[in-house]
Formats: sequence, structure tokens, C-alpha cells
Amino acid sequence: MKITQKLFDTFAHRWLRIPYTLHSTVHNPKGKHVFVMIHGIGNSEKSWDGVIKRLPETVKVVTVDLLGFGKSPKPLWAMYNARTQARAVNKTLLQLGLFGRFHIVGHSLGSMVAIEMARRFPLRVSSLVLCSPPFYQPEDKDVPFRATPDRVLRKIFRLVTKHKDEFVELAKVARRYKLAGPAFYVDESNAESYMATLETMIINQTALRDVSRLRLPIHILRGVFDILVIPTHLGKLKKARKNISLHTVAAGHEIVGLYEHAVADKVAAIVKK
Repeated sequence: MKITQKLFDTFAHRWLRIPYTLHSTVHNPKGKHVFVMIHGIGNSEKSWDGVIKRLPETVKVVTVDLLGFGKSPKPLWAMYNARTQARAVNKTLLQLGLFGRFHIVGHSLGSMVAIEMARRFPLRVSSLVLCSPPFYQPEDKDVPFRATPDRVLRKIFRLVTKHKDEFVELAKVARRYKLAGPAFYVDESNAESYMATLETMIINQTALRDVSRLRLPIHILRGVFDILVIPTHLGKLKKARKNISLHTVAAGHEIVGLYEHAVADKVAAIVKK
């Protein structure tokens, strides 16, 4: 039975290109303002729990586990790129009966998926809230022979992809001693998905270019102690695009503590407006 199901999944999703349906949860289903929340790399939908409990009752929230993470499928052959993730999120929302417009809140990797959603389904997305977006310049536009932040971070990420087993052990230690967010989880079951996602969506990305071409309202939040976000890129975006606003939070990269309050306040402000 399992072999038959595996063959069917491979045929349907790999060869016919049918998007996967993701694990999802609908919070406060009677709310009239719909927000879709997309987690960061290595996390799951649980990373939004602290934000959701601070939201007004009028807000309906849909959280998803991206492909390769949480309780969603983790196919080894999948292309873990923005297009694949966005199509899976959209299919999941349609199966939930969400055919109208909605807002998207994305954290880190989830910001990249949110941007892709806005590009591919512009009539469905009303606004974006991008939390800790790791925007980096394409390698061919980076300043040659200089240790720019973009180049340094890429080297670190590539080092991680080359030492998968060691990273898994480090992730276990971080979890044990609470050095990472409570929803962060990487082990042998999703390490391949993590590395593939890191390569296709973080190291080799076009998000900085793509977000500059969007016209809908975009609210960017970043932690002042976040070493994975390059503030210069965000400042240039804000200056160049009138539809983009930038807000700083006394926090790091993960959405915990004060960051949860900041995200909840931004969602409430969008609803009020």
C-alpha cells in the first residue's frame, strides 16, 4: 500500500507537476480579515503561536507548514524553490475554500514565498508583511574582490550545505539548550529539504529584484540585532518604493518576545486601516 501511494505521489507531483497540499491550520475561522502566515526555514506553523494569541478576534489566520518542513510532505526529489512553495500554498488555500483576497505575513524564508505569491497571484494578495527578509544581491552584481555582507553570508550558507550531518547535530544542541526558536526543528528527516531550500531560495535568490517590482502595500520588519538581514538593502528599498515601509524591532532574527508583539501590532494596524 505504501509503495503504491509513493508511486502515485511521484507520478502526480513530479511528472504531472500537480502542487502538493500542505499541512495547514485555520485559527479563528469566523474572522473576516484573512491573514496567511508563512514560517521561516527550519521552522513550522507553530512559530506563529505567540503572534496569533495577540491578534484581534476579527482576524482569521491560516498557517501552513511549507513543503519539506513540519507535517507537510518532504519529497527528496522536489525543487525547493519559491515557485514550488507558492503553488503549494495557493493550492492549499483553495482547498480550504479561501477564494477571495488575503494578506500574507512571511518570516525569513516565508518572506520569499510571500513575494512569489504576490507575483504569481496578484489578484489574491492584498498586502505583505515581511519579517526578517534575508535579501541578498545576486552574485553577478556583488562587488568583486570585496568581503561584502552578501558574499560573507553566502559563504557561511554554502559551508552549512557541505556539512549537513554536523549541522543536524548542532541543531539538536541548539534545541536542547533553547538557543533557537521553539518552533525550529532540523533532524535527519528534513535535513535534505533544509539544505535544498537553503541553496535554491537563500543562496541563489532573486527576491530583492522581485520585491522592488511589486506595487501592493509592503511592510518590512527587521530586528536590530539580526545578523542575517542586511539593513542597507532594506533602506534602499524603502527609499526607492513608496509602497514599502520599514520598521525596526528590538529583537533578533526569530519571532519571539517583542517581535511577536510587533507583528501582532502591524496586523492590527492593517485591519484598522
